[in-house]
Amino acid sequence: MNGAPRTALRASALGLTLALGTLSLSGPAHAEEPMPNNQGASTEEHGGRDSTGIYAAARIQYSGSVTKDGSPGNVRPADVNWTPPPCWYAPYLGAKDFKKKMSEDLDRQLNTPGMGGTAGSALGQTKRHYEDEFGWDGSPGYKDYNVENDGKGMFWAGVENPDEPDYLKRTSCTDLPFWVENGQAPPARYEEAIKPEMLAALAYQHMELPDTKVTLAPEAETKVNLPTWAWLDKAVFDEVQATAAINVPGFNIQATTTAKPVALKLQPGTEDAETYPASGECVINADGSIGEPYAKGKAAETPPCGLKYLRSSGNGTYKLQATITWDIAWTGTGGTGGDLPNGTFGNEQAVTVHEIQAINR
Repeated sequence: MNGAPRTALRASALGLTLALGTLSLSGPAHAEEPMPNNQGASTEEHGGRDSTGIYAAARIQYSGSVTKDGSPGNVRPADVNWTPPPCWYAPYLGAKDFKKKMSEDLDRQLNTPGMGGTAGSALGQTKRHYEDEFGWDGSPGYKDYNVENDGKGMFWAGVENPDEPDYLKRTSCTDLPFWVENGQAPPARYEEAIKPEMLAALAYQHMELPDTKVTLAPEAETKVNLPTWAWLDKAVFDEVQATAAINVPGFNIQATTTAKPVALKLQPGTEDAETYPASGECVINADGSIGEPYAKGKAAETPPCGLKYLRSSGNGTYKLQATITWDIAWTGTGGTGGDLPNGTFGNEQAVTVHEIQAINR
């Protein structure tokens, strides 16, 4: 097949994907009850169904410290150029179910009034591709939708990431559905075929970090030029995990993304302040805590983690921003694993700063 017909086939694939509908993850995800550790929920994000009642087999199951409704989590990658996959190829349907679904959609589109020209030709070639072994270099055709091998594999198809804002990226997995034998890897040319590192990135995207409030002393109200101590106890400041998995006949992979707290950055909410250390970044201690709790008799000491306001907040408050940096790594099926960009998550805390009142005698 020369380049022009192949381009036409690829162009028609997007229309077919939209017509099939079951691989679009734009519908609400299904959430179960939170897990016992109260750090998240078990969530399934998958396609919808149409009048045939056929469900897409492509399904990602999220568990651990993830959002309950399948929405993006609260962790923000420190690398602004990093993004999770906008789309991917994943197991779709067995041969018999695929034949029923695809043949109905092809016939409906081919019989649409006015269908002709390049689009009609591409649809006709797609029909021949699945019915009459019409293929091209690297993409052999199928006989009767490969139903003789039903149960021995699945057709894979493009899946959109519903949380990808760029429409062109989200709909860029436009190759026609292709067959993969059970236990076999997808052909290497399908670079976007789902794999553990992609699941790790999607688990990252759905991860929910704990809403940890920094302990301050003095708490909420302090005075001008008085050092304020800040700390986080290990008991409320520990690593979290999120897992993403796909489990279908002949194909089972998963990845677990782990976030470990490594630093706390304090931003006083005003330029009239100093931080300890001067960078405002408090590193994690050997015992997993950050900073040092204030103790009686330390009022004149410099805190290892904290701040000092140089001007009163007047009738208002300063918005102290406490941002935690998390080291993100992942492990997955087959001994895979690696690092992901650090993540950040911050909270605002209102701080009232009073002038020190002098007493004249």
